[in-house]
Amino acid sequence: MTGRQCQKAVILAAGLGSRMRRADETASLSAAQRRAAADGSKAMMPFARPFLDYVLTSLADAGFREICLVVRPQAAEVRSYYIDVASPNRFKLDFAVQSEPRGTAHATLAAEAFAAGDSFVLINGDNLYPTEALAQVRTLEGCGLVGFERDAMLGDSNVAAERITGFAVVCRDEVGDLNGIIEKPSQATLDSLPRPILLSMNCWLFDRDIFASCRAIKLSSRGEFELPDAVLHCMAAQKKRFHVVPCRRGVWDLSRQTDVPQISRMLDGREVRL
Repeated sequence: MTGRQCQKAVILAAGLGSRMRRADETASLSAAQRRAAADGSKAMMPFARPFLDYVLTSLADAGFREICLVVRPQAAEVRSYYIDVASPNRFKLDFAVQSEPRGTAHATLAAEAFAAGDSFVLINGDNLYPTEALAQVRTLEGCGLVGFERDAMLGDSNVAAERITGFAVVCRDEVGDLNGIIEKPSQATLDSLPRPILLSMNCWLFDRDIFASCRAIKLSSRGEFELPDAVLHCMAAQKKRFHVVPCRRGVWDLSRQTDVPQISRMLDGREVRL
């Protein structure tokens, strides 16, 4: 980028929601929420409004004016809602389809036509990010990501301590650029790292070069084409640098049925403006 703030955002909302589908009788859900959970439909989980409405509002508040939802082929409900019911006027909304669930890098490729050579911010559709983090990352001159402080995640989100090791740790060099990603670190590894420990919650600023790397990587051990692998490939093969923007705020994570009541309380009274 050359001083022009990024206007485009991509939301990955095509996942199968396997963890959300797992029944949990301890979770206090409404009948509509249980139906959404059984379908793995995290982005459209009903609160006062669908969860995705709050994600979109945060993006609009941060200054994004073109947004693309990457959805499953069977996403008629999502399309119908945003075309017929809640048609946005603060931003232009597009859709892209991930043809099959083959990982986050594969999902990113679905948004290539939307990006049209421009830089774009990419986030998860089942996370609610602080507006200030989204506003900061879109102002970077090159590529980058937000690194969320681990202690802030523990104190300012619904992510419990036992889940925190499931998130990747971001390593920085002396100028604040990404120089490594540690997936699911052990407690011993966490204890050995310098503070503050920064976590990746999949909030990236990419340029067009990420698509070549998404195509170049191999399947991971989990049988998916994964975005962290594409980023590391982009760094190694294309000499791309990713600046890490530290954030002392947490991200709310909608992954499991037990997350629903917690997020419902957090969203109570929160305004939606599309």
